[in-house]
Amino acid sequence: MIAGEASGDLLGAGLIGALRERFPDARFIGVGGENMAAAGQHSLFPMEKLSVMGITEVIAHLPELFRLRRRLVDDLLARRPDVVITIDSPDFTLGVAKRVHAAGLKTVHYVSPSVWAWRQGRIKGIRRDIDLMLTLFPFEARFYQEHGVPVAFVGHPLADMIELTVDAAAARAELGLAPEGPLLAVLPGSRGGEVAQLMPEFLDAMQRLHRHRPALRFVIPAANAARGEQIRAALAAAPALPVTVTDGRSRTVMAAADVVLMASGTATLEGLLLKKPMVVGYRLGAVTFAIVSRLVKSEHVALPNLLCRKRLVPELVQDAFTGAALAEAVQVWFDSPERVAALEANFTRVHEQLRGGANDKAADAIAALLAPGTGTQDHA
Repeated sequence: MIAGEASGDLLGAGLIGALRERFPDARFIGVGGENMAAAGQHSLFPMEKLSVMGITEVIAHLPELFRLRRRLVDDLLARRPDVVITIDSPDFTLGVAKRVHAAGLKTVHYVSPSVWAWRQGRIKGIRRDIDLMLTLFPFEARFYQEHGVPVAFVGHPLADMIELTVDAAAARAELGLAPEGPLLAVLPGSRGGEVAQLMPEFLDAMQRLHRHRPALRFVIPAANAARGEQIRAALAAAPALPVTVTDGRSRTVMAAADVVLMASGTATLEGLLLKKPMVVGYRLGAVTFAIVSRLVKSEHVALPNLLCRKRLVPELVQDAFTGAALAEAVQVWFDSPERVAALEANFTRVHEQLRGGANDKAADAIAALLAPGTGTQDHA
């Protein structure tokens, strides 16, 4: 099993547990983080070596990434596992799948790349290199079915982990926050590059909102110690802001908040499952954006809008990503309780659709793939 980011590490850990129930003697090797290690996987090198964002940003790391991929492929071909399960991080993992599949190994990819949104030509390679695609969302499964790729819609493990109703008061108590008063959660991303790009405009928006609503308080979860230092350094420019920076616990932070201001990414799904009104913002490097904007075919950027098939939450990207615009969009949520209620109803419908034992469904689909003529099934 090969994961390249924190979200993939969580998915991989859950899948390992479900597979072990079906194959008690299974052994797991590959690349993963702390959660997959705790579930019993041996990682061939630290997952953090694969966590690089953007196009121009990746270029500097290409020699190392290519070296790691060669090393990983060589190791897998020497061990000949029954199945190679790649998880998200498609620019790296699909390259691994291509090479091992060509050598006769079975391949599963968990979490569809956004092939339905951009670079649709990749579907040919996926059809050739992937024996089974596991998708988190139903619209993805429909796309693969239309293109002749074996696929199973499994739902999202987070939809099982997060309750349909959220106790905001309990979340505030857990974080040591006052139970009363408006609260905005601010999530500027988990990578250093993201925080550097997004935090200045987020901070500008926070200052504008505080001037308009002096009672408004802010809470920011830092993904790790390095991000915490980076965020606190940025906040030093606005010492009067009532901000609490927490050590991780982003889900609890969002649960405690009335509104969430956040970077585009997988955390927006958590925001949806927590039924939180949100404003999604993002900015890429100029060269990266120029390339990506010519390739994207999707009408929406934010996962909540994609899943609801309509623009329910504001998406402020690139030139539209300004402190003034972010503050205005956040303010609308605080001033529009009827819109918040409608949003919660839409998000609840999606949550119910995504529930239903994703780990078990994924493990069952993999077990079915392995069933015909696999011989030994003692490791994955």
